[in-house]
Amino acid sequence: MYRRPPWQKACPELVDVLLGLDDLQLERLQANPWQNSPLQAWLPVAELAELVRLAPLADKAVLLSQAWGQHVGGRKWQQIEAFARHLHVAPQDVLLDWCAGKGHLARALSHYHAAEVIALEWQASLCEEGQRLAAAQLASVRMHQQDVMAMEAGRFLTSQTHVVALHACGDLHLRLLDVTAASGSAITLAPCCYHRIQETDYRPVSRRGRELCGRYSLSLERNDLALAVQETVTAPRGVRRRREQANAWRLGFDELQRELRGEDVYLPVPSLAYGRMPERFEAFCRWAAHLKGLDVPDTLDLTSYERAGWQRQAEVKRLELVRHLFRRPLETWLVMDRFFLLEEAGYSVEMGTFCASGLTPRNLLIRARKA
Repeated sequence: MYRRPPWQKACPELVDVLLGLDDLQLERLQANPWQNSPLQAWLPVAELAELVRLAPLADKAVLLSQAWGQHVGGRKWQQIEAFARHLHVAPQDVLLDWCAGKGHLARALSHYHAAEVIALEWQASLCEEGQRLAAAQLASVRMHQQDVMAMEAGRFLTSQTHVVALHACGDLHLRLLDVTAASGSAITLAPCCYHRIQETDYRPVSRRGRELCGRYSLSLERNDLALAVQETVTAPRGVRRRREQANAWRLGFDELQRELRGEDVYLPVPSLAYGRMPERFEAFCRWAAHLKGLDVPDTLDLTSYERAGWQRQAEVKRLELVRHLFRRPLETWLVMDRFFLLEEAGYSVEMGTFCASGLTPRNLLIRARKA
C-alpha cells in the first residue's frame, strides 16, 4: 500500500539496515526472525521470542494404517496423524468432527477408536463424497449436512461429546467454543484463519483478554489478524515462485496506476487464481487497468514498470521482517484468548504444539475437558 512504510520517519536507521540485507540474510530471518536479529536494537526481539517458546503437548504412539489415508493428500494425512496422536479420548466420549469436509479426519478416528464418529459439514457435495468414502473404507462415520453457525448446530453437542476440529477457520471455531462451553463437551481444537470473521474489529472472547486489551489500549482489526497466518512454509517451491511473481506484478502495476491516475495512492486490485494469471506482465497490467477503468496507451513500454515491481518486491520482503517478528506472538495471543475462555467456563485446559511448524505453521492445539 505504501512505497515506504509510515514508520520510516521514526526509524530511518532501521529501514537502512533492512534494505541493506543480502538474500542469504533475508532468507535466514524469514525462517527465524528472532535468532541473531539485527532488529534487536529497535525492537524487543528476545521478549517476542520468549512468547512463542511453547512446549509440545504430550502425545501417544498412535499408528494409523496408511490404507486409511487413501484419497488424502500426503501432508494433510501427516497432519491428521499428528492430531490423532494428541487426541485423548475417554471411554464415554462420543466423537464429533466439526467442519468435517469430506470426513478424512472422522474416518481415521473411527478406524482407530473403533467407534462411530459424527461429522458436521454444510456443503452437500462434501457430505455425499464423505459418506461414499466412509462406506468404501467401512468406516463408521455419519455425515450430517449442517451449517455450524446456525442455532440448531448446538443440538449435536452434549456433556458426553468430544468435539474435534483440525484447522477450523475464524468464526467457525469461535462458534464451536461457544457451543462447547454451553454444553460441557470435551474439545480438541487446532484453530486457523483467525481473520475470517464477520466483525471488522476483533473482540476478545475471554474476560481476561478483554481486560488486557482495555488495560493496554490494544485494538485489533480484522486485517491485523491476517498477520497471524501469513507464514506459508509448507507451500511447494513452484507455488511460492508463482506467488512472488504475482506480488511483483501487482507492485509493478501499482507503479503504473499511480502515474496513469496522477495520484500517489494505492489502488486495490482483486487477486487472481494462479491458473488464471496471464503469462506476461503486459497482459496482467491491461487486465487490471481494464478492471479499474484505466487506459494504458498501446505505445507505452511496460518493461520499466515490471523491473520496478521486482525491486519493490525485494524491498517489501525486507521491510516486512518487522511484521514477521509479531506474527507468531499474535497467533499465540489469539489462541491464549481461546484458552482463557474455556478456563473461565470451568474447563481444565492444555495448550501447546501438536507437530513441527514444517508440517503446518498452524500447529497450536487446545485440549480441554470440563473440570
